[in-house]
Parts: sequence; C-alpha cells; structure tokens
Amino acid sequence: MSSTDALARLAAVIESRKPANGGDPEKSYVARLLHKGPDAFLKKIGEEATETVMAAKDMEHGGDAHKLVGEVADLWFHSMIALAHYGLSPADVVAELSRREGLSGLEEKALRKAERRENSGE
Repeated sequence: MSSTDALARLAAVIESRKPANGGDPEKSYVARLLHKGPDAFLKKIGEEATETVMAAKDMEHGGDAHKLVGEVADLWFHSMIALAHYGLSPADVVAELSRREGLSGLEEKALRKAERRENSGE
C-alpha cells in the first residue's frame, strides 16, 4: 500500500462528505467546512500552516517530531478539502510534483515566472 493510495482513499472520503453528495454538516466536519464555503476551509489552511511553522521552529529547540508531523497532516488534510471543493485531487498535486522532478528549484521558479509573463502579455 503506497502513500498515494492512502491519499486517494482520504480524497474519496472527503468527496463523499461533500454536501452535494449527501454529506451532513451536522454529522461531518468535512461537510460542515464545505457547507460554510471557501472562507471556512481557507481560514483553517492558514491556521494549520501557521501551526506547522511553529512546530518546525520548535524542532530547532528540541521540539516534538510527532507534533510537526501532526501539524503537517492537519495542513494536508485541510488542503485536500480545498482541492476537493475546486474539483481537484491529490493525484493532481502528485502529477505536478512529478512534472517538476529533475528540475532544480531555481529552474522551476524561473519557468513559472516566464509563464506568468507570457500569460499576462508582458
């Protein structure tokens, strides 16, 4: 069983909890966030990103590795809710990471900057 399998299973659960698919906001945290709309789950992503940064900074001073892993898991989970809302999946993210494989970070960043210039007509 691969980690992408685990992400795909979680994505399927999130999909099933969408209010449009019968998810009940009274019984499901995912359904509640999706029912409230993007502001609700985007706020959670911001909170979880901040908590991830804080846990990572704590690691520099002997912090708990499990805390960092837990915060990253929370961040990924809430990001997966956003992906589902916009009709995307973890497979789309994995495909993008695969596309970038073998490129240096500097090359990839330069390519994105050039694409933005091209798309904006500069």
